[in-house]
Amino acid sequence: MKKTIFIIGCAALLVACGETSQEKPGARSDKPVQNGTGVAVYTASGWKAGDKDGWANHLKARASYGQDDHARAPK
Repeated sequence: MKKTIFIIGCAALLVACGETSQEKPGARSDKPVQNGTGVAVYTASGWKAGDKDGWANHLKARASYGQDDHARAPK
């Protein structure tokens, strides 16, 4: 019985010490958002990558047409 508890305790200590690094690269944040992804499926029609004013206008239009998740959330 003591041997089983000892083995389980050692296994728990090894698992706790085996944490992987959390400094993994995520999304490429070195590019401005208005540059887009380069994938046509994710690009709205009539918008060109790198068009900063068009990007801002599109976000304003989405907010004014009710696509604001915070405003639509139930209270």
